[in-house]
Amino acid sequence: MNSAPLLSCRGLEAGYGASQVLFGLDFDIQAGEVVTLLGRNGMGKSRVLKTLIGRLPPRRGEIQFGGHAIHRARADAIARLGMAIVPEGRQCFPNLTVHEHLIAFADNRGGLGKPWTSRRLYALFPSLAARAAHSGNQLSGGEQQMLAIARALSTNPRLLILDEATEGLAPVIREEIWRCLDRLKAAGQTVLVVDKYVERLVKLADRHFILERGRLVWSGTSAELDSDRGLWSRYLGV
Repeated sequence: MNSAPLLSCRGLEAGYGASQVLFGLDFDIQAGEVVTLLGRNGMGKSRVLKTLIGRLPPRRGEIQFGGHAIHRARADAIARLGMAIVPEGRQCFPNLTVHEHLIAFADNRGGLGKPWTSRRLYALFPSLAARAAHSGNQLSGGEQQMLAIARALSTNPRLLILDEATEGLAPVIREEIWRCLDRLKAAGQTVLVVDKYVERLVKLADRHFILERGRLVWSGTSAELDSDRGLWSRYLGV
């Protein structure tokens, strides 16, 4: 029998003003899993992430994370419990060096026996080691994306969330990001991914959730998703 999930959402609903955008979502993520949240643009994926990290308070429902009820918690409290996000748009600090990014946020929130130190992060992303003294605004888009991931990992999160982490990157940089995620999976890191490259995601992830207009319309394993290309054309636009 599986242990209690690391993250559990039940009856999750959220919205802006009079507009409701999430409708009764139920899903779990087990520790050590790589899970994706899929759907076309505008289907509610970013709203789910904002709700999980405390930036969009749910109207109804419950979120449990690591045994704590977080649906009424502030974003900073949720982060301290061990949830970290790599945001769309990277949001690196222009006046901090690469190394300052990695030490400014360093913590061991997940209580790891072998935490992600700056040395380990430079080994994961060698190009960052060569740019350690450079400011965020001196990096290429791909380097900024690597830095955003490394910065999140420096907190040693229990759950790492990636929001469109490969968007707008050159193919060679995108593949480096995928290799990083493969290594994180092998290390047992729990990851929630929002991305559009389904062909690559079915090779990486354990399970997938598909959203359509704020509702969960399908969930299953990579093998199940890979074998039903009708889902791809119906819900994912590929």
